[in-house]
Amino acid sequence: MGVLRSTQSLQAEVDELRAALLAGGGHEAAGGWRRSAGRGHADAKRAPGGDAGGAAARAVCVTGGISFVGFAVVDRLLRHGYTVRLALETQEDMDKLREMEMFGEDGRDGVWTVMANVMDPESLHRAFDGCAGVFHASAFVDPGGVSGYTKHMATLEAQAAERVIEACVRTESVRKCVFTSSLLACVWRQNYPHDRRYPTIIDESCWSDESFCRDNKLWFALGKTAAEKAAWRAARGRDLKLVTICPALVTGPGFRRRNSTASIAYLKGARAMLADGLLATANVETVAEAHVLAYEAMGDNTAGGRYICYDHVVKRPEEFAELERQLGLPGGAAAAQGSDDDRPARFELCKRKLSRLMSSRRRCTYDTYYSVAFD
Repeated sequence: MGVLRSTQSLQAEVDELRAALLAGGGHEAAGGWRRSAGRGHADAKRAPGGDAGGAAARAVCVTGGISFVGFAVVDRLLRHGYTVRLALETQEDMDKLREMEMFGEDGRDGVWTVMANVMDPESLHRAFDGCAGVFHASAFVDPGGVSGYTKHMATLEAQAAERVIEACVRTESVRKCVFTSSLLACVWRQNYPHDRRYPTIIDESCWSDESFCRDNKLWFALGKTAAEKAAWRAARGRDLKLVTICPALVTGPGFRRRNSTASIAYLKGARAMLADGLLATANVETVAEAHVLAYEAMGDNTAGGRYICYDHVVKRPEEFAELERQLGLPGGAAAAQGSDDDRPARFELCKRKLSRLMSSRRRCTYDTYYSVAFD
């Protein structure tokens, strides 16, 4: 949604995407990427009391599919046998994909592309038509801003979220939507007690306080919170299954090149999160798998609501300093902790809900420990 990128970051995305496709990515469909003709193919219409059947049920649309998280979701969907319609917002994105010669002519299932503006319900409806599900993974990013995010972007993100859900509801074939939110939509609150014997548990029932985010200029957290709330409001009482994934700071191979702007925006206020036990990271592959497994579990109503997603809680100042170093941020995390280093964290993150879902449904294990060498 309204992704603005510098030439350098866009070229990094192109290089990363090309490398992944040349590597094969674990699926044969990569050779079949081509532009969608729009309406008229994979025409799965909504059936009362059940999901669409046949091959059309395996057709999904992904917004923000060339972003760091979006590309991982697309790759994971292909591995799970889905046909993916990639909703691109700018002609620049389309041109870059064409330059990479990713559009096959052999008609094999793979990734189709279509132009869609997330602020335009009509273009969203055309992009979603014929798909059984939607993965909304795009986000506003401004490489010209110091933090990568502005107050205005927070407002736009909420508006876009509502329009995406409205387009899903309007599109007969769409039955399910997986919405990419953020852990930041859960952790920023005020007036927590300071003298508890045990840490306060932060789980899916927790919401960030929009007033607190606004007062402290935490625009990225405000945007994610407002957007997710807008999505839930728009979906309430409608014939659409919705799940939101709330990942921590997304890391993994290439994150400092392809996701640095969003990472910097995420880390505003990070020292307070570190002190309170709320700064965590999520490997992009874990995040992508969470999206796909949640989508599949929605079919038999074993998934619903929100899911907090993280692999590792950053507890030591040295780990935070390494994040700052990789992202080119000013140092000083260790010094910021001072004499409070040994005090117990006031909060404890909980991902039990997602762990239960993934342990019961995932097709591969994620027991691998992701080290703090985040890239």
